[in-house]
Amino acid sequence: MNHGTSGERPPDAALVFEEQRGLLVSVAYRVLGSVTDAEDAVQEAWLRWSGVDHSGIADPRAFLVLATTRLAIDRLRRAKAPRESYDGPWLPEPVLTGRDLSEDAAMAESVSMAMLVVLETLSPLERAVFVLREAFGMPHAEIAEILGRKEDAVRQLARRARDHVRERRTRFDADRDEQCRVT
Repeated sequence: MNHGTSGERPPDAALVFEEQRGLLVSVAYRVLGSVTDAEDAVQEAWLRWSGVDHSGIADPRAFLVLATTRLAIDRLRRAKAPRESYDGPWLPEPVLTGRDLSEDAAMAESVSMAMLVVLETLSPLERAVFVLREAFGMPHAEIAEILGRKEDAVRQLARRARDHVRERRTRFDADRDEQCRVT
């Protein structure tokens, strides 16, 4: 069955979503720090994706990243209240989300427990901007569109987030064997 005047069949919505699932889980995980919450946010993004008219969406990847990021920020804001009443520090789950071993190794290097703890000190918006900019290299303009903010405001959030991360860096590097021994 042909759709449209060009005779081309539009891509299957489920296939398009599955092609982006790894990216979406990665974005949500880096914002939320929890695999379960990330998977829930991606599931909510699927529900939104499956309920829209796809013919009006020029860039499915952008739509899905936008939806997932906003859902993750909302989830992070809702989760903040219970964490504030919890006695003791909240630590995100140190889990790898890659599909193969080389991706897992790269992910292990880029997302360490220390970085997740540092990200926890950022506001939900700062965290989203930091993850989208630093981890995924998205331009400020695209992040502004995703978050519904002005580009200048996003640049300011990015600068503040980088400053907060820089302030939390260790003053010296410990030997890996020493880290293991201490742990």
